[in-house]
Amino acid sequence: MARMSALPPGVPANPARASGATPKGERRRHALACAAADLLVEGGFDAVRHRAVATRARLPLASTTYYFESLDDLIACAVEVLGNRELEVMRGRIVERGDLGHDLESTVDLVVDLLIGPEDGLDEAHERLVARYERFIASARHPQLREVQLRLRAQIDDLLTDVLRRSGRIVHEQQLRRLVAVVDGAVVGALGEVDPEPRAMARSMLLEVIDVVAPAHR
Repeated sequence: MARMSALPPGVPANPARASGATPKGERRRHALACAAADLLVEGGFDAVRHRAVATRARLPLASTTYYFESLDDLIACAVEVLGNRELEVMRGRIVERGDLGHDLESTVDLVVDLLIGPEDGLDEAHERLVARYERFIASARHPQLREVQLRLRAQIDDLLTDVLRRSGRIVHEQQLRRLVAVVDGAVVGALGEVDPEPRAMARSMLLEVIDVVAPAHR
């Protein structure tokens, strides 16, 4: 994992750099954050280096230190970019699935899609999952990442709550946290196996507990 200096919570980057100051600056800052996000998925935190990010974004090396206060700042922005990408995929998936009615298996399938991503190329799905859980672990050590993850988690919780309620289920905040923890635990356990099947494991566990943590309205 890239070394991150544990900056105090709430310490912002230089305001002029953070805003990019001009439309051109904002575009460059966003391009660097997107490049860092791509590298994060492909190679983890160790892959995010100033030179690698500048090369991927096709921008001068100096731009990484001009638009970002530190490597920590750049990584935090990259994590936010990744999280927002995932949220957009989730919202699209909800629209695509349409009305779930009260169908248990369709509801479980959609919740799994929202939490670990839709089924696509196996290698791509695996790398995305590994990157996602690496971000979770990193946020336990680094305040900047923790703040980003908390903002993203609140949005994910809102989407899950909406899906479950539209499926005729009762949702409470504490129980929703338990539902997410069940899926996270199943995925982490499956990723450590010789022949990992995280989606199948998460789906199986969720089918067992969903009527407990999010019971259907009688």
